Order: sequence, then C-alpha cells, then structure tokens
Amino acid sequence: MRLARLLTALVLLLGSLLPSTAPAHELQPGYLEISHMGGDLWRVFWRKPDVRGAPMAIDARLPEACVQPTGPSVTFANGAWVTAWTTRCSPGLAGGKIQIDGLETTRTDVLVRFEPRDQSVQTHRLTSDDTSFQVSEVPNGWDVIRSYLPLGIDHILEGIDHLLFVFALLLLIPDRWKLIGTITAFTVAHSITMAAATFGWVNLPGPPVEAVIALSILFLASELLQRKDGQLRLSERYPWTVSFSFGLLHGFGFAGALEEIGLPQTEVPLALLSFNLGVEIGQLIFVAVVLVSGFLVSRIVPALTIGLRRPGSPLAVISAYVVGGIAAFWFIERVLGFWT
Repeated sequence: MRLARLLTALVLLLGSLLPSTAPAHELQPGYLEISHMGGDLWRVFWRKPDVRGAPMAIDARLPEACVQPTGPSVTFANGAWVTAWTTRCSPGLAGGKIQIDGLETTRTDVLVRFEPRDQSVQTHRLTSDDTSFQVSEVPNGWDVIRSYLPLGIDHILEGIDHLLFVFALLLLIPDRWKLIGTITAFTVAHSITMAAATFGWVNLPGPPVEAVIALSILFLASELLQRKDGQLRLSERYPWTVSFSFGLLHGFGFAGALEEIGLPQTEVPLALLSFNLGVEIGQLIFVAVVLVSGFLVSRIVPALTIGLRRPGSPLAVISAYVVGGIAAFWFIERVLGFWT
C-alpha cells in the first residue's frame, strides 16, 4: 500500500511538471528569402518569430557588397514580425556571407532561402551554433536535405501534442508487434495528408485542426481510463485503424508547420521528403527513449511498469487523467483561440 501511494505521488509530480500550458509548437523558426530581380537587384523578405508580443532580437545581414545589408523596421503580420526591401549587390551574392545577428543567444533556427534567377535554389538552416553561411556558386540537393531533415526532427521533438498522442499509444498497446503496426499506420497516414496539403490537393484551416488533434489525445486518454480486464476497447481491438484515422489529422498539423517554415519552390518534393524523414526520425527517437526508459525502470521498480499496464490500477488511472487533463486544457485553449 505504501508503494502504491509513493508511485501515485510520483506520477502526480511528473504530471505537474509537464508543460501543459505550452503551445504545441512553442517557437517557429525565422525565415529569410532572397530572390534575384535582375542585374544587381535583389528582393529580401525577412520574418522574425514573435516572443511575447515583440519581435525576437535577431537581424538578417546580407554581404557587405550590398547597398542595404539590413532592412527597415518589422511589422506584425500572421503571427510573426516581417519586413521586405530591395537592395543592390554588386557584383552579386556568390561568395558573400549571409548572417543572422543575435541568433547565437537564442534557441531557435532560421531557414534561409536563396533564389538566383538562372540557378537552383539554395536552402540553409542556421542555428545558434551556426549563425552564417557563405553563398555557394553551385548549389545542390544536399543543401535542401541538410536544412529540412533537422527541421523535421526539431518539429516533432518540440511538438508536445504529437508526442503525447504517441505516448498514449505506447501505454495502450502492450503487444510489441501490434505497437509497431500501430506506429507504422500513424506514420503512413500523416505522410499522406502532409503531402496532400503541401501540394494543395486538400486544405483545412489550422486552428480547428490543432483543436481536434488535442481531442484525439483526449480520446486515447478516455480509452486508457476505461480499460478493463477481458474487455478490449475500440483502440485495442482496432489499433491500426484508430491510429491511421488520427494520423491523417495529425498530418495536417505537420503540413501547417511546414507551410509556415516555407518551401523552396523548385525543390518541393525533396524538401517535403526530407522534412517528413526528419519527423519520422524524431518520432523513432522518442519511441526508443520511452521504451528503453520503460525497460530500465521495469528492472529497477517492476511494480511501476506493471501498474501502468494493468487496467484499472491506481497508476494507470492517474496516468490517464494526466494525459487527458493536458489534452483537455489544449482543446479548450485552442477552441477559445478561434475568437482571439
């Protein structure tokens, strides 16, 4: 009895530490687009992330050969701070350095898209550890992969709602092979809708999608709470179907994030594939960490994993309430956001 109370307190503590008040994707990356207009003229579009109602303290800086290496003041639009300007760079940008000042003090990324008129688009991902790059004269597809694959990994590892959905699946499906099939169905489904939305074949508004994603987690929490020995719930009888159905919905969430990041127009398939592979790598990392952690805990405190798996046990009930409580908060917050 004392052990059960101890484990109950531990789960409650862990639940209270979860970032339940954080949005699903806490911080979108910055975006810098530089396109050739002809001759020595270049058009620059610069988008900074919003931080508590103010632009993040970062600035885009073009090579010194440009007449106007930095742009005018930013204005707020569509959830971010943006500005655009035209500059003259002689003899061009090839070989010059593009830098994001102040990025080294942040934890965000900046995606830079460089579009010469008669050459392939170059895409670079800049981070706090790598705040600049030199414009190459001969770009290649590796630049796109190197930029969008890490963005996919970062997105899924920072997408707490998607990870909470996967975590609930891990709690619901104890059978290893069923679990593999369930995760695979989720992957296939969100890959389909992510591609369809990216190419413009299907389109759904972002806020309702985010609200229903929270509702999908709430559904799994309800399934966890109502489990009984010998009575399989819908998600236990047809785990692949349930996972595939909700995966289609989550794919729209991934597509919305990718739309905000931006895609190189001439490399859309490669960028989409790279981002999706990054999402899957991040998802596999999360699943592996959870499973390995569960294995280690089962060797140290066997009662903990047994309690989590046993339907109706205090630990299983509390876990369901923690997952469901976070999802319910997100759902209400996102629905209320329709009118703000």
